[in-house]
Amino acid sequence: MVLLAPASGFAVSCTTQAELTAQDRGTLASIGEQLSDAVIRQDTSALQSVLLPSLANQWDGIRGAIEQAAPIVKAGKTQLRNIYLLDASSLATPTDTQFFCSNAAGSMTVTVTMRGLPPGKYAVVLADATGAALAGQMGFVLAWDQTGTPGWKLGGFSAREGMFNGHDGVWYWTRARELARSNMPWAAWYCYDAAHYLELPVDFISSPNLDKLTQEQAKITGAPTEESFPASVTTGDRTWKIDAVRLDPTLHEPDLGVTYESAGNTDPAVARTEAIAVLGALLKAHPGIRENFHGMWAYASSGGKVTPIMELPMAQIP
Repeated sequence: MVLLAPASGFAVSCTTQAELTAQDRGTLASIGEQLSDAVIRQDTSALQSVLLPSLANQWDGIRGAIEQAAPIVKAGKTQLRNIYLLDASSLATPTDTQFFCSNAAGSMTVTVTMRGLPPGKYAVVLADATGAALAGQMGFVLAWDQTGTPGWKLGGFSAREGMFNGHDGVWYWTRARELARSNMPWAAWYCYDAAHYLELPVDFISSPNLDKLTQEQAKITGAPTEESFPASVTTGDRTWKIDAVRLDPTLHEPDLGVTYESAGNTDPAVARTEAIAVLGALLKAHPGIRENFHGMWAYASSGGKVTPIMELPMAQIP
């Protein structure tokens, strides 16, 4: 519901948590804690009861995101991280909008970017599920609702792991630097991706720290940027084309998803054999990946259709 998008030049404002009035800070903190606790308890009824009325037809998707967060936040306790109050009342129509959230000294600015934002007042609340095995982190978008009894309503939710195998974003960032220095550009690139993914539960916020990470990543020589694909890998007398490789946290592990151009055979056994050959060839071409990630997903592309084939731990890929 809230996506990264180009900014537009309208008079909007952001107030950071430290600069909020005591009343606004207390109100938003209380709501953030209640919503976070409801996600940890998987109390979807409580969350649906505060859903923004205009999003009623999107509840199934929001409920799905809440349910998928269950293993991420399991056994955790709510701890609020940040609150941002966003005022877009000056907008005339739904507009791609960017908010610059600076601290009192102006020494640090966090940017919140939203697409097709209707006029109104909003808040972003970030929270952690402290003590959860996966160090779950949650992001809520709230909207001030004037219909019925005025109040803050739920306008969006997302959750992510804060750790893979006990390692947080800082660990992956440090590892990425080491791999870049060791001339393992592909492994370094995806460790940077993992570091970025683990830092925040949402994609529409950027910070000086994340900007620095992105700048470092962009300097890697031989990295698998979009321009690198399709990339060719060879096994025996067969050459395969890889269309894309991306971080894939579906199993809450640091996996990579590999999309390759398939011969199109629909026999499951043949498709698996083909997938294993492709993954093995990719690992031989870039051995640093095997040592730094849990496993790989194989996605076969044929005739414009992409089909998931399987996921294999690294130890099962020859």
